[in-house]
Amino acid sequence: MVGALDYKGFPADRSKTGGWVPAAFILGIELVERLSTLGIGVNLVTYLVGTMHLPSATSANIVTDFMGTCFLLCLLGGFIADSFLGRYLTILIFSALQALGTGMLAIVSRIPQLHPPPCGHGNHHCEQANGLQMGVLYISLYLIALGTGGLKSSVSGFGTDQFDEKDEKERTQMAHFFSRFFFCISLGSLLAVTVLVYIQDAVGRSWAYAICSLSMIVAIAIFLFGTPRYRFKKSAGSPIVHILQVIMAAMRKRKRNLQLPQESSLLYEDCNGAPRIPHTKQFRFLDHAAIITPEDQEEGLRSRNPWKLCSVTRVEEVKMVVRMLPIWATSIMFWTTYAQMVTFSVEQATTMHRTLFGSFSIPPASLTVFFVGTILITLAVYDRLVNPLYRRFSDSRQPPLSNLQRIGLGLFLSIISMASAALIEAKRLNIAKDLHDEHGPLPMSVFYLVPQFFLVGSGEAFIYTGQLDFFITQSPAGMKTMSTGLFLTTLSLGFFVSSMLVSMVDRITGGSGKGGWLADDINKGRLDCFYWLLSGLSLVNFAVYLWCAAWFKPRPPPQDMEMEVADKGNSNGMER
Repeated sequence: MVGALDYKGFPADRSKTGGWVPAAFILGIELVERLSTLGIGVNLVTYLVGTMHLPSATSANIVTDFMGTCFLLCLLGGFIADSFLGRYLTILIFSALQALGTGMLAIVSRIPQLHPPPCGHGNHHCEQANGLQMGVLYISLYLIALGTGGLKSSVSGFGTDQFDEKDEKERTQMAHFFSRFFFCISLGSLLAVTVLVYIQDAVGRSWAYAICSLSMIVAIAIFLFGTPRYRFKKSAGSPIVHILQVIMAAMRKRKRNLQLPQESSLLYEDCNGAPRIPHTKQFRFLDHAAIITPEDQEEGLRSRNPWKLCSVTRVEEVKMVVRMLPIWATSIMFWTTYAQMVTFSVEQATTMHRTLFGSFSIPPASLTVFFVGTILITLAVYDRLVNPLYRRFSDSRQPPLSNLQRIGLGLFLSIISMASAALIEAKRLNIAKDLHDEHGPLPMSVFYLVPQFFLVGSGEAFIYTGQLDFFITQSPAGMKTMSTGLFLTTLSLGFFVSSMLVSMVDRITGGSGKGGWLADDINKGRLDCFYWLLSGLSLVNFAVYLWCAAWFKPRPPPQDMEMEVADKGNSNGMER
């Protein structure tokens, strides 16, 4: 197999390496990562409020900051994998960090000195966690976030390395790998919001977190066992560095007031026989990076400094990334609404009637099972029913919805979900107001929250697959890993925007001393107003997205894209 090596550094033998067996070892790591990260994240707010005695808004922000950091660190993990360690070592090191973090969290939740005394039993004032207790908790959480970010950035890439795109059989297997990769994510999510959350509430958090740590250790052992079967591919370098090189080269030559040539053929281009991307007139500023100066001639184009001179193809790759940024920016708002499903929606569930079958009480965080289930149902209906019917009656091989249309549908569903959440919360607050200060769950079924979970879940099914398709198909061939990381940063920034909005709303509405919209006791707040705010912001964002989607010009399929192949004697007559 060309370009692939075995673990000893020799060319990989197709019969002894790669395929489904080593891919399965890699998928096991991803399943356990989802189990741990989501299982901790969805039920963390109840721990912060109920055990650490933190205010509601503060607890929500800690959860969203934690989840956001997990995805933001995917960029760091991808950079380390591409530039230094490679995907195999990155997965190994960062999965060990996650196992360490979950193990430490198990200890934190077990030792009484690492959280404040419980309320009641003579302690009429609930004491908040002190600096030391919160510091140890933060170290645990952000070790997990660091492990998740580094691990998540490389798992899918290393999995696809086990298949040869040039072999028809293995190319088909690679397509199935992505569906099984998503299945493992979904299975891990289901186990997290059902089994793991139940263990946290019914048995103990320390036991649940210890299970996460031990599961990751077992997954690492299985991953190591498969080492002789893996295929390893050399990295071509970090795309982030390539982007910075184009920007720096363009800025240097722009400062020197160098004029762009009238003909694009006078700009620098590599002549190594590789496919080239045709020059475009958009974002002309970046073209300065490809201007050939006398200094470049003296230094020799063959030994060029990429921080001073970049090829047209390299410049066009950066332009392709820039064109994706408006779609990237307008996708963030969806994940801000998503963040409410693991924070305030869980808090709502704690105040409502959750008894089922007489005595079984549904854990509040387990309501997210409707969220995960909706994702699976939506994808199944779309792939197995809508897609085949559309192709049958339209005689088209294209999917019924393009990637931009799927993103737009997800954004639209997020608007409706927040409006639905606001209406349900208004009903819940009216019931709480009628009961005044009575203790115990409100006489309102927790299943009233299902519509908001259903709508956000359906929205995620469309926007997640749409974004993944968009960022992979519209990115340059050499920047697939980075574009996947760019997609994951929309999740990260969505959580951070949620934290920012919560802080702003709490500061503005809580100034009167009445607790504001996001009061510590949500029965005395106005969470419905916050949901209406999110619905309004999502509507504005959706309008901006429609404009950006109309402006964006999709990249044509590879077989239709005009590529130029340079030869040694090109038109400008320069030796390169």
